[in-house]
Amino acid sequence: MGKLSYKRIYQCEECLSSLGTIHHRALFGGYSLSIDDTVFAMVAHGDLYLRVCEQSAAYHATTPPRLLTLAKRGRPISLNYYWVDETLWHNQPLLLRLSALSLRGAQNEKNLRCDSHRLRNLPNITFQLELLLFEAGIHDEVTLRRLGAVAVWTRLRGIRKDLSISVLFALEGAIQGIHAAIIPMQRRQHLQAWAEMMTAKRKVRPTEE
Repeated sequence: MGKLSYKRIYQCEECLSSLGTIHHRALFGGYSLSIDDTVFAMVAHGDLYLRVCEQSAAYHATTPPRLLTLAKRGRPISLNYYWVDETLWHNQPLLLRLSALSLRGAQNEKNLRCDSHRLRNLPNITFQLELLLFEAGIHDEVTLRRLGAVAVWTRLRGIRKDLSISVLFALEGAIQGIHAAIIPMQRRQHLQAWAEMMTAKRKVRPTEE
């Protein structure tokens, strides 16, 4: 598998050279490809995967993405990178254009993270939670406050169904500007009751259908 991946990496360095100097490093059993310290693609098992971005939506409308899944600490994780099939691989102009879009999208996201008003600066917002919020289309504090903890948690649960109620408390605390542990008891009980009700509805829905 390593030989296949290295062969693909060298091919990428050659056909995508106009984007800049490509560097690679081992990551989660595959290899990340980056330009100027910005990761825009992955290589795994001899295949190339490009970072998903909004600008490539038109391509995915006709070619549904197959996302990259790798093992991290023995558990499968799905990454936000889509498979480059043989048809796309042999369409060099289109491949170059989509790769450029992935690179630009990754650079834009990186710039957002470096912003002084990034979500990560709010109480309770870890780096992992910030990434999940980005995936849900929530990139700033204004959007988080406008939607509210309940709506944001519901949206995040649509992406990750096993999200715990502690994340709901973390979001509420971030909006209030306090640690999740000191959310007023009345508000905490209200959020917990609502979350338990929503979880119960999800469990009984298949039976009702």
